[in-house]
Amino acid sequence: MSDAAANQTVTNASPRGKKTAEKTPEKIFLISYPKILFLYPVFLFSLVAAIWMSFSDQPLTEENVSAVVVATLFLGILAVNLVILSFDFPRTTSLTLFFFLAAVVMAFVLWVRLQPGVLPTLTALLAGFHPLANATFYWTIVAILGVIFVLVFIVVRFDYWEVRPNELLHHHGFLANMERVYAPSLRIDKEIGDVFEYLLLRSGRLILHPSDDRRSIILDNVPFINKKEEAITRMLGALQVQLRDDSSR
Repeated sequence: MSDAAANQTVTNASPRGKKTAEKTPEKIFLISYPKILFLYPVFLFSLVAAIWMSFSDQPLTEENVSAVVVATLFLGILAVNLVILSFDFPRTTSLTLFFFLAAVVMAFVLWVRLQPGVLPTLTALLAGFHPLANATFYWTIVAILGVIFVLVFIVVRFDYWEVRPNELLHHHGFLANMERVYAPSLRIDKEIGDVFEYLLLRSGRLILHPSDDRRSIILDNVPFINKKEEAITRMLGALQVQLRDDSSR
């Protein structure tokens, strides 16, 4: 009975071991993207707004509440995206500062709305704020950002890094130039310096330290950085285990 149980245990464990080995990647591609990709919320909202305004049969006037709301939301999303592109928000202080400023702005707007006589000039200014944009405007934004995104995805295909167990390969140029860096003991550092950029694309900075090269390879705006780091760590861990097995033999 014990031998049968042992055989069953070995049989059940073998597929798991094979599955774990299959999960260890042989190569990992690292691509550093430009910050323009963080404008994808503007692109998505512009697409929705363009479709909405295309099917709207109401005249484009200040009385068209839906058009004013859509335009106001567009300006708000654009403003937030531009702030994210312009400044870095560290983990600890950024959320506190953001929510504090949001609470102050909300309280100020409510105060002006509830007490219109306190700041009559500002109240009149807010009352006259009716942004409007037609479907053509939103379709133009979609077209501009869409073309830029397509060009970015094409360009990065000619400049990326490939991580292998013992080396780094830098593919660059339209003629498929390749630079090989021997890295038997690669060290990696992960930095997430902007919490909003991490929320948008799960992106951050990867720093590669080849043991036989004095320089450090810095890759900014690497999407899904946690998954990339885990894959590289798993690859290097499997390599170390393999080297120990070979040396023990």
